[in-house]
Amino acid sequence: MKKICILLLFLPSYFQSTAQTIRQKVDNSLSAFMKDEQLKYASVGITVLNAKTSEVVYSRNPDMGLAPASTLKTITSVTALSLLGEDFRYKTQIGYSGTIDHNGTLNGDLIIKGGGDPTLASWRYEDTKEDVIISIIVTAVKQAGIKRINGRLVADDSLFPSQTLPDGWIWQDIGNYYGAGASGLSWRENQYDLVLKPGISVGSDAQLISSKPKMDYLKFKNELKTGSKGIGDDAYVFLPPYCDFGYLRGEIGIDEKGLTISGSLPDPAYECAYRIKAALEQNALDFKIDITTARRLKIEEKSVPAISKVLTEIQSPSLGKIIYWFDRKSVNLYGEHLVKTIAMMQGKEASTTNGISVEQDFWTKQGIDKNALNIVDGSGLSPGNRITTSVMTKVLQYAYRQPWFNTFNTSLPDINGLKMKDGYINGVRSYAGYVNSKDGNTYIFSFIVNNFTGSPKTAREKMWSVIDQLK
Repeated sequence: MKKICILLLFLPSYFQSTAQTIRQKVDNSLSAFMKDEQLKYASVGITVLNAKTSEVVYSRNPDMGLAPASTLKTITSVTALSLLGEDFRYKTQIGYSGTIDHNGTLNGDLIIKGGGDPTLASWRYEDTKEDVIISIIVTAVKQAGIKRINGRLVADDSLFPSQTLPDGWIWQDIGNYYGAGASGLSWRENQYDLVLKPGISVGSDAQLISSKPKMDYLKFKNELKTGSKGIGDDAYVFLPPYCDFGYLRGEIGIDEKGLTISGSLPDPAYECAYRIKAALEQNALDFKIDITTARRLKIEEKSVPAISKVLTEIQSPSLGKIIYWFDRKSVNLYGEHLVKTIAMMQGKEASTTNGISVEQDFWTKQGIDKNALNIVDGSGLSPGNRITTSVMTKVLQYAYRQPWFNTFNTSLPDINGLKMKDGYINGVRSYAGYVNSKDGNTYIFSFIVNNFTGSPKTAREKMWSVIDQLK
């Protein structure tokens, strides 16, 4: 008994000593980091918490608002898991208005009603792939006895407002796959591919070979040039939402072969209807019909038809599985869908602004000052977001105590031997996650650097050297 009492007497000093060692190691490493020429004009924030005791092990500028880049996805993920639940699923309905006569003619419209699902026709899950979804729809139409349509094929994207992009996204991003906006009826993660080929010499015109899939309704003015060997892909698509004409600008390395870049669909609902119509025609059905969307009908001041008979309903993967890909592969589209869904499920219009308001209110109830959550999107793509490292670690600590923590933790990428989310936009590098330290503690950290100069790669390596002190 005396030995136990003596041991207990020394435990507080042991943990204090351990924390002090970590604190000193991080401080020494960060001090060297801050003296680096690459950080001369940078703003830096870092906070480290003990996951079990909530003790602030180390911090520097913990309340400085910084652009978090994609580490913002951790806050979106934790908010969505808290408010929606890890088993939440989106639902897309396929049905029709009107009636089917004895000859199999639908006197009405075939309707695909979007449920805000960002995974519809995604290649990431076995049950959501484009050919699987199209097969489900074609089969449902056939089983209903529909052979022709005296009406339209309507892609109903009205669940979300017509503004697909958050305020604050930059022109260079929005035409490219990572700048795809959230539609009430998204399709194939709102992406398409362009196959490019360099010219015969540096400075010569690069070629646009083809698009995948082929989209006759989109046209491009190709202004791409051939760059020097080793520059890789520096090509950008400039195509705003709902437009059918875009520009390709930038350059690709002369040594590139079979280069493919991905753009964002300007009108995902229309692309959905376009693919479904083609599939129905290929199945020997008489579907030479017009396709339209709810947005287009509203512009024409026409009513959007309602489904009178549901043929089938398509469910998305669970939110837990969506969160996995959202964080693991940093899918910006998912974040923008989640923010709008959070608003919708609270009975508000499914806008980005409303979703952020709900998000801020939720964290206010958890004791976090919403003024430290100055966010404008769900993915971190906007350079206008401002988060403090103190808030980010508090959110991660909240997640650490939830029954769905394993789902969230599994979604975090494995980087540099740690479970952490990374972020990068121009001039910004960030990391946030968990460290199971060799000292027996679990540490939660957020580390954000804004306005560094020079190579993002070297900035990354220098930041890792600081984080490594927690291992």
